[in-house]
Amino acid sequence: MNIPRNEILTLGAGLAGAAVLAFLPLVTEGFWLSLSVNIMLYAAICTAWALFSGPTHLVSLASAAFFGVGTYSVAIFVDVLPFPALILIAVAAGALLAILVGLATLRLSGVYFVIFTLGLAELIGQIVTWVQTNFGGAIGLYVFTDFTETHLYWMLLALTVVVFLTGWLVNRSRLGLALRIIGNDEAVARHVGVDTARARIILFAVSGAFIAVAGAIMAPRYSYITPDAAFNPMTSFLVVIMALLGGTRRLWGPLVGVVPFTVVMDFISGHFPNQTAVIMGLAFLAIVYVLPDGVTGQLETLFRRRCSLDKSSLATTAEEGR
Repeated sequence: MNIPRNEILTLGAGLAGAAVLAFLPLVTEGFWLSLSVNIMLYAAICTAWALFSGPTHLVSLASAAFFGVGTYSVAIFVDVLPFPALILIAVAAGALLAILVGLATLRLSGVYFVIFTLGLAELIGQIVTWVQTNFGGAIGLYVFTDFTETHLYWMLLALTVVVFLTGWLVNRSRLGLALRIIGNDEAVARHVGVDTARARIILFAVSGAFIAVAGAIMAPRYSYITPDAAFNPMTSFLVVIMALLGGTRRLWGPLVGVVPFTVVMDFISGHFPNQTAVIMGLAFLAIVYVLPDGVTGQLETLFRRRCSLDKSSLATTAEEGR
């Protein structure tokens, strides 16, 4: 496989940056470490979300459902299985849920897909609540482990690296090409022989599995898991807002939105807890109308325009010289 030199340099720079970030818990603690865990959490989830929604242009609000399934995978079995086994269970549970959702939404697109995925987390949360109320005696499960914020940070950093490497490989594969064709025009994709259903389901399963793992990693932080916390729809909206703010044209685009938005939301939720949902809604509207392609998409557009103007200027100068 011939890999362009610029891609090798970009990949190397990314891995080097991840290695540097791994030392962060050794030089900070308390509030800043907790904030870093939140940033790394959304870095992993938003990038996993962009794996599917970026090339297909299908806005999924199912992140909370996958996150909750991963969280409960740990909460249910934490007393009987080692943590690596719980991660594998979360992978299987997230992928299976995504496959079922994919099969149910094969013919859905646009707003219909958004509505279906929005209701998914609420549906599963209500089912879990009903099961725990009728068979468990209490709503919620305890999760006791020896993990600290440092351990969670390192695990989330490793997950983010794996998500990026997976996305890089997918983009260079036939599956990635098929998904980009689907995103541009699904009818054309079918016409040229792309199995659109299979391609969508495969990458949706990969994305869902990664988000479920993020939920599994975060379970020890909450100590007591309830359906309302695990399947909180706010998670889905935050993921979409951050990813759209950064832009989904590039796999690293969501990171541009994750870091500043996480910091700002932490400040807002701490100082204006009753207005957080309203502010988040306004932010979503502003991003959609002002930056529909995100910050990275806007910068790319400006760069192309600048290059076009420079070429036009050179052509005009050459013509005058004749």
